[in-house]
Amino acid sequence: MNSIEHAPLPRSYLDDGHSLRSWLLTHDHKRIAILYALAITFFFFLGGFAALLIRLELITPAGDMLTADEYNKAFTFHGVVMVWFFLIPSIPATLGNFLLPMMIGARDMAFPRLNLFSWYLYMIGGLFTLAMLVLGGVDTGWTFYTPFSTMFSNGHVMLTVVGVFVVGFSSILTGINFIATTHSMRAPGMTWLRLPLFVWAMYAVALVMVLATPVLAMTLSLIALERIFGVGIFDPALGGDPLLFQHFFWFYSHPAVYIMILPAMGVVSELITAGARKRIFGYRFMVWAIVGISVVGFLVWGHHMFVAGQSMYASMVFSILSFIIAVPSAIKVFNWTATLYKGRIDFSAPMLYALGFVGLFMLGGMTGIFLAATALDVSLHDTYFVVAHFHYIMVGGSVMAYLGGIHFWWPKVTGRLYSQAWARFAAILMFFGFNLTFFPQYLLGYEGMPRRYHEYLPQFQVLNILSSAGASILAVSYLLPLVYLGWSLRYGARSGPNPWRAKGLEWLADSPPPTHNFEVTPVVTDGPYAYEDA
Repeated sequence: MNSIEHAPLPRSYLDDGHSLRSWLLTHDHKRIAILYALAITFFFFLGGFAALLIRLELITPAGDMLTADEYNKAFTFHGVVMVWFFLIPSIPATLGNFLLPMMIGARDMAFPRLNLFSWYLYMIGGLFTLAMLVLGGVDTGWTFYTPFSTMFSNGHVMLTVVGVFVVGFSSILTGINFIATTHSMRAPGMTWLRLPLFVWAMYAVALVMVLATPVLAMTLSLIALERIFGVGIFDPALGGDPLLFQHFFWFYSHPAVYIMILPAMGVVSELITAGARKRIFGYRFMVWAIVGISVVGFLVWGHHMFVAGQSMYASMVFSILSFIIAVPSAIKVFNWTATLYKGRIDFSAPMLYALGFVGLFMLGGMTGIFLAATALDVSLHDTYFVVAHFHYIMVGGSVMAYLGGIHFWWPKVTGRLYSQAWARFAAILMFFGFNLTFFPQYLLGYEGMPRRYHEYLPQFQVLNILSSAGASILAVSYLLPLVYLGWSLRYGARSGPNPWRAKGLEWLADSPPPTHNFEVTPVVTDGPYAYEDA
């Protein structure tokens, strides 16, 4: 490396105090994003360790490593941590926090103190969840289905419920901040139809967070009320309705699916248009697709309950609505494909992650159509087919997009470049490792293997061994970015303000950006993707 690469960096948000106090009391949205990223990475690998235990157990048909109770606690902890402490906050709390103000030309979030408070709530919720693990775990499953959570569980249900309850308020505060910032702090000329699609995705997700998460808080409060005081809410022996919990839970949890996937769609839109050097195809259709997904997402919760005992007419309505929500998702895939058509495609690591997302999301989405059909769902429900579908969307899709976004904006966050060769290798390894892990689970589910069993028939062993082998490859692909991105922090070449030659206000700022993002408030005169068509 030459001497220029080691010249002193200009003053940036990273230089605005180096003490622990300066970080823990910061109001800078970029530093808060870094705090979130560190915490979320910790919980990701903690949940991943529980997944490792699950896959090791399933190598053999006999339950010879974990007892049935330990296995229940392992998959419950894996689900709770991955859903509420990684997947839901991953992109909004990190990339969203860092980029949203910069993308709209603002100096910070509308409520900087509230932003920091949301991180503290996240950490408090995480401490309750860790306490549950240390004290022995919980065995209800991550969905807290009654009567497991209200009567039969001997685990530390209330600690887990409190942890998820608190982290839910962290999501609500983040959503309020995103909405207020987007409405009130856009730069001159930044009209609604000039917003980057990533900002639209963050805005839609914020609305879902604010409207849906209180329903989860209410539902968890009712669990506590019945478990502690014996009030008959869900227990039929006490006059309660066991289906009521499922309606409440899925009314939140299906929109929560879009809290996980809409941000990923926003990231991929930015990556594909930059990697193809073209304006996004059908910008307005993409905007309305985002809005459509967030609205219809509130209307399809009952497709999780086709075999739970709800009315067959309700199941028919929810089935139709589930087919309908596939339309805006398909629009996004078609428009990404059209954007790539005749583009000057740069197969950099971010683009490979974006293409991997599209592939995994398509496969996961198409199998979701199977589960939306009531007749098929009866035989596939509670099998490994559902596990594979969920992971293709939530883990394959969301994690691919999250890492693609991390790689794309890493030079902006740190001012450093990383090894493209290693990053490309990690992206390709992740794609193949993921498919080897979860595609066999589609076959297992189709053949009838139920989920959440730690013992199974010997006929399923070969597919389970393939799945566990894929999980080991996947684990390596997750660890690799820690190595080469960490290396780049010290040894990476200086990136300059815009190494990708991308469009967007965030690329006008220095890398890493100054504390207040822009010395002069930018004025927007063009749409968000002002590339010359290839």
